[in-house]
Amino acid sequence: MTPSLLKLLRSVDTPTVCNAIEVAQGKRGFAQFTRGTMLCSAPDEPPMVGYARTAKIAALNPPTEAADILKTRRMAYYRHMSEGAEPTVAVVEDVDFPDCIGAFWGEINTTVHKGLGLSGALTNGVMRDLGDLPEGFPVVAGSIGPSHGFVHVREIGTPVTIFGMQVKNGDLVHADRHGALVVPPDVLDSLEASILKLLETEKLVLEPARQDGFDFEAFEKAWAAFEAART
Repeated sequence: MTPSLLKLLRSVDTPTVCNAIEVAQGKRGFAQFTRGTMLCSAPDEPPMVGYARTAKIAALNPPTEAADILKTRRMAYYRHMSEGAEPTVAVVEDVDFPDCIGAFWGEINTTVHKGLGLSGALTNGVMRDLGDLPEGFPVVAGSIGPSHGFVHVREIGTPVTIFGMQVKNGDLVHADRHGALVVPPDVLDSLEASILKLLETEKLVLEPARQDGFDFEAFEKAWAAFEAART
């Protein structure tokens, strides 16, 4: 991922990237995105973009392992989150889904993750402390709740599933208030040009539609130009 691509990805929303991937692939059918409605802690902030640092947690029931094992794993989790090619995003599956009750993502944990250099968190689990989360560290989560339950780390660095989207450690993730997607490695070289082409092509319809006097005839002409530009 080049610096210019990273800058561009941070300036556009996830639906735009989703469409641009199809432009890069030359066909419809891209499917590496989340399903269902997710919640964003900072919907007006730029999207999170980064390479996934994956893990799994649980919180519904008390852990059955010894306290020293849980403590060692938790420290290994934070070490894992602090490593990897930057920028990084925490992608954490709550294995209690759809019955998640433990808010792993509150003021303290998000502040720690931001301090470790991560760009945000993506989870099917719970967030809390809205209004107190650090600026510049968006959380896209499955729900909001008040309690941390019996939250503990189960796995580190393994593949995870977030709202139907499978993510491997190191995958490039883009997420905002619409949900998230995994950028296929094979489109990286052409993704920047595809995003710019998409934005220019959309102007062929958007600019006439925003003008006074826009009617069906104007739409028909604009849509023809739009269709021609897409081929």
